Amino acid sequence: MYLIEGLAKGRTAVLTKTHQAMVDGITTIDIGQVILDVSPTPRPSAEEYWIPERDPGPAKLVLDAVGEMVARPGELVDNVRAAAGDAAATVGKVVAGVGQLFSVARTAARKAPGSPLNVEISTQRRFAVARTQLEDYRLVRSAHDCTVNDVVLTVVAGALRDWLLSRGEAVSASSAVRALVPLSVRGEADVPSSAADATLGNRVSSFLVDLPVGEPNAVVRLHQVSHAMREHTANGQSVGADTLVRIGGFAPPTLHALGARAASGFSKRFFNVLVTNVPGPQFPLYAAGARMLEMFPVVPLAKGQAMAIGLTSYDGGVFYGFNADRDAMPDIDVLAGMISESLDELLGTVG
Repeated sequence: MYLIEGLAKGRTAVLTKTHQAMVDGITTIDIGQVILDVSPTPRPSAEEYWIPERDPGPAKLVLDAVGEMVARPGELVDNVRAAAGDAAATVGKVVAGVGQLFSVARTAARKAPGSPLNVEISTQRRFAVARTQLEDYRLVRSAHDCTVNDVVLTVVAGALRDWLLSRGEAVSASSAVRALVPLSVRGEADVPSSAADATLGNRVSSFLVDLPVGEPNAVVRLHQVSHAMREHTANGQSVGADTLVRIGGFAPPTLHALGARAASGFSKRFFNVLVTNVPGPQFPLYAAGARMLEMFPVVPLAKGQAMAIGLTSYDGGVFYGFNADRDAMPDIDVLAGMISESLDELLGTVG
C-alpha cells in the first residue's frame, strides 16, 4: 500500500496492490474495508506495539502441520467428504449448465478478431482514467429496457470504435472486439437466507462478448450487446449490483482481482480485452476523517493483452481505470477521453 501526497487541490491518494494468491472470493477482506469508515469520525482503535515473530523453518512447518492433523483428525475426514460432495454436486449441475456452456463455447470456438490489443507486452505500463455519472447509465437503461452493465459495455464498444478509427485501423460493418467479461454468479444452493450470512465464495463466471465496434448506430450497438449478454447470462443466475454491494460491503478490488485471475486462465486467442465492472457503495466513505472522492481500479494485464479496463461505481460516479502496455498503447489517454463521448452519444437517444 502506497500513500501518495502532494496532489492537486491538496488531495492524497492511496494505491493498493494485492497478489491474486490472497484473493479467495468475495468474502476476502480487502484492505479498503479496514481503512475506510462510513462516517467522518474514525473508528476507535487501540494502540498496540507489535513485534513479528521469526519466520518458521521448513522443519517447524512440517511439525506444525502434523500436529494440527493429530489434534484435529476429524477435519481431514471432513475435507475428504466435502471434496466428494463437491464432485457429486458438480456432476449434478452439468446438465443444467449445458445451455450456458454451449453459449460460451460457441463464441470461443471462433478465434478472436485480429486487433492491435493482442500483442507481446513489455513490463512497463501506462494508466489513464475516465469519470462519468451513474445516473446517466440509469437513464439509458430505463429508455432502452436493458441493464446498466449492457450500457457500460456499449459505451466501451463506442469508445473502442472511435479509437480504432483514430488509429486508421480498418473498421467494417462486421468488425468486432471480443471482450472477456467476468460476472459474479450463484447457483440455487448459494441463495442466502439473510444478508448477514450471505456469501458468494469465488463464483465468477467469464463471458465472451463480441462488442460490435463496426456498428455506427449507438442504439443498434446497445441492442446487440444487450442480446448477447442476455443469451450468456440466461442460465448463469448472475448476481445483481444491489446484491453484490449488500453481500460484499466494500470489496470492489477483490472482485476486480478475481476477474483478472479468471482472465489469466484464458488463451489470448479467445479474447481481445478484459472488462471488469464492479459496483461499489453509493454513499461516501472516509479514511481518517478525509472523504474518499474517487476510486479507480487497476486491472493487471494477461499475457498477450495490451490493455485491461476496470470500472467501479461509487457515490454516484462511475470511474474507469485503463491499464495498458507502455509500448503498445501510447494513446491510452485518447481512448479514455472517448468514454464520455460514447456515453453522450447514448444519452442523445434518450427522450
